[in-house]
Amino acid sequence: MDYERIDSPTVVTPKLTKPILKWAGGKTQLLSHLLPKVPRYYKKYIEPFVGGGALFFALKPKDAIIGDSNPELINVYQVVRDEVDSLILHLQQYHADKETFYSLRNKDWQSLSPVEAAARTMFLNRTCYNGLYRVNRQGHFNVPFGRYATINLCDVDGLRAASETLQHAQIIHGDYKTIVRQYADDRDFIYFDPPYIPISPFSDFKRYTKEQFYEADHRELAAEIEKLHNKGCYILVTNSNHPLVHELFSKFRIEIVKSRRNINARGNLRTGEDVIVTIPSRQVLLQTIPRPIPEQAKKYPSTRFMGSKEKIIPKILNVTRNFTFESVLDLFSGSGVVAYAFKACGYRVIANDYMSMAATFAKALVENNNVKLLDTDISRLLSPNPKNDHFVSQTFQGLYFTDEENEWIDNIRANIKNLDDQYKQALAMAALIRSCLKKRPRGVFTYTGHRYDDGRNDLKLSLEEHFQQAVMAFNAAVYDNARNNIASRNDALATTWEPDLVYMDPPYYSPLSDNEYVRRYHFVEGLACDWAGLEIQWHTVTRKFRSYPTPFSSRNGAYEAFNRLFQQYQKSILVVSYSSNSLPTKEEMLSLLAKYKQTVDVLAIDYRYSFGTHAHKIHDNKNDVQEYLFVGY
Repeated sequence: MDYERIDSPTVVTPKLTKPILKWAGGKTQLLSHLLPKVPRYYKKYIEPFVGGGALFFALKPKDAIIGDSNPELINVYQVVRDEVDSLILHLQQYHADKETFYSLRNKDWQSLSPVEAAARTMFLNRTCYNGLYRVNRQGHFNVPFGRYATINLCDVDGLRAASETLQHAQIIHGDYKTIVRQYADDRDFIYFDPPYIPISPFSDFKRYTKEQFYEADHRELAAEIEKLHNKGCYILVTNSNHPLVHELFSKFRIEIVKSRRNINARGNLRTGEDVIVTIPSRQVLLQTIPRPIPEQAKKYPSTRFMGSKEKIIPKILNVTRNFTFESVLDLFSGSGVVAYAFKACGYRVIANDYMSMAATFAKALVENNNVKLLDTDISRLLSPNPKNDHFVSQTFQGLYFTDEENEWIDNIRANIKNLDDQYKQALAMAALIRSCLKKRPRGVFTYTGHRYDDGRNDLKLSLEEHFQQAVMAFNAAVYDNARNNIASRNDALATTWEPDLVYMDPPYYSPLSDNEYVRRYHFVEGLACDWAGLEIQWHTVTRKFRSYPTPFSSRNGAYEAFNRLFQQYQKSILVVSYSSNSLPTKEEMLSLLAKYKQTVDVLAIDYRYSFGTHAHKIHDNKNDVQEYLFVGY
């Protein structure tokens, strides 16, 4: 399965233009907050409560649908679009006096021609009290005459500019539900600015039409927005800072901003707080014909590392091919197979992990571009070294390997330290780790002895034979992609890079199974760092060391860690691997990503774990699960 970009998307290039109407609740003052939240790419712009249209006129979209349930307002926009010259002539005939105001106010706009009705509406809007549009239950305009020092009844340049922008818009009189259900499609950008929920006892739902907008209407609107979100639309919502808004949109990103309430008769109520709700798109990326992974990526030495993503590398690469980027951070690199695949695709790669063995793999094959182990190096590694410290022989006697094998491991350890190149040391240590893993039944160190010996050929080969094969495999995988790649051993929450794309494959938390890499691989992790700084728990049968601290050992810890990482790397494209049998849940992960990314996609991949410790699941007892790829951008 592969994906493709949308052809010819709309690119946002804001050019601020003043709305042609003064409008209660207009959003000109919020544009500095709204514009940064507009998605860079979208298909159509839809605004079903257009009102004064501040955001619409600022964006000047090339394909737009604007609508409102106010027929008089819609008539103005249609006339400005289609008959702006006639409208200008009518407006230029009026005088901004009280007598003209009430004469026009008393007329039934529906009895006039569209141009005359639009001129009447604009005149009343310019000369009434505070530009407030309000009608009584019969639909008659009932705002009194305002008092202004100067009034510009006809902004010719502004009207012509608005007319030009409106040429690209369908202008629809109708209920918002009718508009979005008929016209909204995936990757459209929809801005909802409904009548606000009143905050004070002195406020009321603004009566922009004969109908009013009550709590039930806001709940219905929220339900409609959820459908559009799932359909794949980008959505912004503005409203008052009311508890109901926080209740209805709690799983999305809510920003509170200060605003003015110029139409309130009570001076102490002319300041307030608006909320802006950012709701990302959610859809599966569009499919294309799958593309093969680079042949170089297939040269990475196979591992039995828990959670290795070797099987789904084609899925990961085909997802990321939707984007243009130069640098990749593999934040939890593990076996290194994903970081190496990105390297094989030509990207600059930073491979990070908190475990020393993972950093060793990355040093050997991600950061290293051209150094290989020579025949003389191999001979030197296999030569007896009388100065070895016998640490493995003494500490792990009778646990995992024979006495002769332990002595051989100690000898290799000593000789690796004598190599004169950091990349040669990394290659040799990576080969030693791989040898110990392949020689060990099930490839883990959670038990002692050999009770899981199933007769595999790997268990019949000697450690030296494994080492020779591993050196050949690692040498063959050394590759120069002409990039300055980096291997790092750091806490993921303490990293400070600014990559274009971040891939995250953290430990999966489940209350019914552990995610302790240290418990499984403590022996080879000790090899990688020479047990420096580790606290061996001598009372344990396996001689494991005290586990590294990790927030992914609890549900709350994992949730908070994801939140911090998504926030830290919100400027990057985010791709996250996670399992359907782990916590946080799929919906929680989507909501977390939605706080920081405009678009959130998820791809579900059927997956079967290859060994061991996954017999207990949250929902079933099978190793068959779905691997999720969450994509935030």
